[in-house]
Amino acid sequence: MAILVDKDTRVIVCGMTGREGGFHTQQMIEYGTQIVGGVTPGKGGTEFLGKPVFDTVQEAVDATGANSSIIFVPPPFAADSVLECEAAGIPFASLITEGIPTQDMVRVVNRLRTNGTTRLLGGNCAGIITPGECKMGIMPGHIFCEGPIGLVSRSGTLTYEIVWEMTRAKLGQTTCVGIGGDPLPGTRFIEVMEMFENDPKTTAVVMIGEIGGSDEETACEFIKTMKKPVVGFISGRTAPPGKRMGHAGAIISGNSGTAQSKVDAFLAAGAAVADRTSDVPRLLREKMSS
Repeated sequence: MAILVDKDTRVIVCGMTGREGGFHTQQMIEYGTQIVGGVTPGKGGTEFLGKPVFDTVQEAVDATGANSSIIFVPPPFAADSVLECEAAGIPFASLITEGIPTQDMVRVVNRLRTNGTTRLLGGNCAGIITPGECKMGIMPGHIFCEGPIGLVSRSGTLTYEIVWEMTRAKLGQTTCVGIGGDPLPGTRFIEVMEMFENDPKTTAVVMIGEIGGSDEETACEFIKTMKKPVVGFISGRTAPPGKRMGHAGAIISGNSGTAQSKVDAFLAAGAAVADRTSDVPRLLREKMSS
């Protein structure tokens, strides 16, 4: 079993004919993801990579029965693409685009949460993968393998590094979720942790956070109630206050959002905390056997 995406997920790609959209669509098709079409205004009626292209999301959904979308639309138009997916009744959308104006994300996230019909992952995220079933993102598929560990992360590259450590240690994954590094994500840590807790095939969870914001601390309050073991990792421990470190959301303001406050929250919740990415497999085995 998996969360959010599986072998039956039917995906349309918004911005499929662009450079980034085209490259990653090819990778997703080769992985085995059910890409059923793409959306590029003005190119409806054509084909790209053997898939039909539509002018609107609604046309794509009507023709293909798509139930998910992945969005590579440029920042000025990305928010409208998300809302177009919601209007077409798509229940799950992964927003890869980075650099979206914060005011646009406020409008989108508030609307989606109010209406409650579409779940958004991202923006500025690596996407999501259920190994062996569906890759809906930009991650290198060959490093993942099927198994019992769920993973959720703000960072794409840290996800790849830790997943590779896990795969080499024969600790496969149920689903790996990238929530994105922007200040206002469509899906938060706590929501993904709740899904993993309720997934019968997931036996342990890895949560990868970073400095800035309080989402990790909020999720740790839920971890206190979880029956499944959790291993955490926090990046950015050496970042000076007020310094942006890679992600727009990774900014420390005063004493809030520091690496130490997040580590302390993990420990208070009973989770193990890795000092190095290479420690994660060992800590997983220890937590799963205790």
